[in-house]
Order: sequence, then structure tokens, then C-alpha cells
Amino acid sequence: MELLPLLLACSLLFTVAAPARDITSVCASQIRDFPHRNSSGLHLTLHHPQSPCSPAPLPSDLPFSTVLSHDDARAAHLASRLATNNDAPPRRPTSLRKKAAGGRFDDSLATVPLSPGMSIGVGNYVTQLGLGTPATSYAMVVDTGSSLTWLQCSPCVVSCHRQAGPLYDPRASSTYATVPCSASQCDELQAATLNPSACSVSNVCVYQASYGDSSFSVGYLSRDTVSFGSSSFPGFYYGCGQDNEGLFGRSAGLIGLARNKLSLLSQLAPSLGNSFSYCLPTSASTGYLTIGSYNPGQYSYTPMASSSLDASLYFVTLSGMSVGGSPLAVSPSEYSSLPTIIDSGTVITRLPTSVYSALSKAVAAAMGGAARAPAFSILDTCFEGQASRLGVLAVGMAFAGGATLKLPTRNVLIDVDDSTTCLAFAPTDSTAIIGNMQQQTFSVVYDVARSRIGFAAGGCS
Repeated sequence: MELLPLLLACSLLFTVAAPARDITSVCASQIRDFPHRNSSGLHLTLHHPQSPCSPAPLPSDLPFSTVLSHDDARAAHLASRLATNNDAPPRRPTSLRKKAAGGRFDDSLATVPLSPGMSIGVGNYVTQLGLGTPATSYAMVVDTGSSLTWLQCSPCVVSCHRQAGPLYDPRASSTYATVPCSASQCDELQAATLNPSACSVSNVCVYQASYGDSSFSVGYLSRDTVSFGSSSFPGFYYGCGQDNEGLFGRSAGLIGLARNKLSLLSQLAPSLGNSFSYCLPTSASTGYLTIGSYNPGQYSYTPMASSSLDASLYFVTLSGMSVGGSPLAVSPSEYSSLPTIIDSGTVITRLPTSVYSALSKAVAAAMGGAARAPAFSILDTCFEGQASRLGVLAVGMAFAGGATLKLPTRNVLIDVDDSTTCLAFAPTDSTAIIGNMQQQTFSVVYDVARSRIGFAAGGCS
């Protein structure tokens, strides 16, 4: 799994971070970071992956080409989940062996092939989650494309990556319990992780979460009290990771918000309601994640579409696009020619090839005399200069039911280095994806109870 986050010199919006001497004061001004619950739901602070205030840092020398490579792996896996025939080879077998300190106690968990999974990538946003009794806070990546919440657990019998803060220690929690293989939640793991569950010799259920970049987490399905500020929810099911290998950055694990019985959303729905909303911030600010009630009047809505190929992902129907108020020169049917996922962890929006080609031509025309630059990784519509200096470029995205996103320049162009900016869209012939570059600073609500998704401008302010 690639769960990376904090401080990247080349940033997704490539906003220059504050000088080191100012970081403390900058971050102090962003402390809406205390989770709290009120009549309108549970509120958490979200951090951009490249924010200097993020609790889970990224390597400072990570090239932006690597960001795009990880993003392409994630997009490829999302597409593979919708393919009717997935012929990808299985992962190498993985096994865990638990050794008591100074002893030879051996609890062999499992040795099974892991199927390919999703690249979590550097595009995911970070928040804080409390676990155990007494509660300890952990920096977690938030992902609408994943179901199972998991984090690294002591004693970490095989492998744990370096994380910000201590590992979760189940022995220090008075409310921790493992989940037996006979539990219904163990049966749910196949749908939640796309891998079968396994069973230890001591009858403990074993989860296996694998991702498209060969990263994975394997461990015990467990139950404990999850908390956000002063609000706690007992009996929360999650993965207690004992073998966590790959590009995880310094986050402790992942929060899954997909449509599955084991997701955080589904487990908290009886207490908070079956909806969540977020505003994904730029690297220069903070955003939020709210689980529960929201103000319905502020949004324009599109129905959640569905796919029999994957019931856990969130689908929408794109119905039109425009540049500078002029519709693209493509037929209406082209927009819905592919299934379209809205995803918090994919950075670059993927469009059907014909739609992308029309968008690319229209943007190039709207840029006037801007000199073209060579393609950069998966981005092939590039210009010399920085986005902020190339004038105003407005792109509209319309969805079934009348919902719209009116994208300003910052949501359309992305600076890939000091002298080049590129269109933050890419073509696809398989699965279209509405990525987080286009969602940044908008309030987006996932009203699962009413099967609709809403958009509103100015969400992070």
C-alpha cells in the first residue's frame, strides 16, 4: 500500500512551503485540528499530502514524476476492479509467525497468494484517529476507494515501516479483542479487501490488504474502541497490521470510506448517519472531513451511479464539459461512454479519450500565445511558465441531475516544475475518474442514504 504524506518540495499544487522558521506559527494558525462532534456530525481536520503541517511526512526529495507514477498505478487498479476478467498474476505468498519475547511460541497465520490491489499513493489526504482505551491518536490516510481501516500494530512480528509516533499496542488497551474466524466480519473481508480471509492456528481471523504497487498489509482482524476527540465508538472492526511492506510514508495506516460493511462510514452510520463530506485543501491550508449530518441546501446534486462490477466504489455520470463557457466539441454520449468513479486518492482526473482530446485542444486554444512544453510523465498538454502567470482558465464539468463543478485555473493546471505547467487531466480507454485536483477547495458530500453526491464551491473557507 502506498500511504505517503507531508512536505514535498515539488507539491501537488506546487505551492512553496513556508520557510522553516515560520512553520510552527503557520501550523498553529491551522489548528482546527481537534476532532469534535456536534449536532451536525463528527468533524475532523484534513491535511494535504504535501502540507508542512501534515502529521505524516512525505520524503522531501520525492520527485513529482514519482507522484504521477503512483497515481497511474492507482488509476490502473481502479480500472482493473471493473474488468470482467482480471488475469493479473497473484502476489507472492505471505506468512506471519508470532514469536513471544524470549520464547518459541509460533502462531502461523497464513500462507496464501495475494491478488493485486490498489495503489494508495501520495495523493491521499491525512487526518487523526484515536484507538484503544485509553485512546492514542494516529495519523491516518483517508481513502474513499478502500473499505477496511487498518494500522500498524506492535509487536509487528514480521515488518513495520517507520511511522510518525508510536505503533498501536493492543496489549495497552483494555477494550481490545481479536476476531474469531467464525465471525461474520471475517467473511466480509473478501468484499472489503478483494482478498480471502485466512485463519490462524489459534482461530484468529487474518486480513490481507494488497495494493497495485506491490505494497500490502497483513494482520489480525480486531475490535476496539475508536475515538475522535471526546467522541468514542466501541466495537469498531479494523485490521491490526503485523506485516506492512511498501511505500507507506510515515502514516500509521488507512481509513476506509468505501461502501462496504467494514468501512468506517458503515460502522459509524448507526450513530452518525450514512453520509460524509469533505473539503480537500491545497498544501497551504487545511480542510475537513465530516461524518454525519450536513447542510443539504448548499449543494448541487448528482445521483450516485452504480456498477455491478464493484458495489463499494462511488460512481457518477459526467454529462458535459466546457472551456471558457463554450461546450467541448464532442457528442453527449462520449461523456458516459465509460464508467466514472469519483475518488479522493487519485490526483489526476481521467477522461474518455475523445473527451480528453477535445479538452486538450480547447485549453491550448484558450491559452493563446503560451508556448507549448514537452509532455511530462502522463501529462501531455503542457506549457512553458507557471499556471498563476498564464491568465485565467475556466473549465466547467457538468453531471447528471444538474450538479456542476466550475473549475478555476488552480483546479485545471498543475505546475510540474519551476518552468512548466500542465493540464491536470489524462486520457483513458477503460475507467474515467474524477480526481482530487479537480475537487480541491470544493465541499463534496457523499449522501449514501439518499444515493447522491453534492458539490459546493468555497468548502475549505
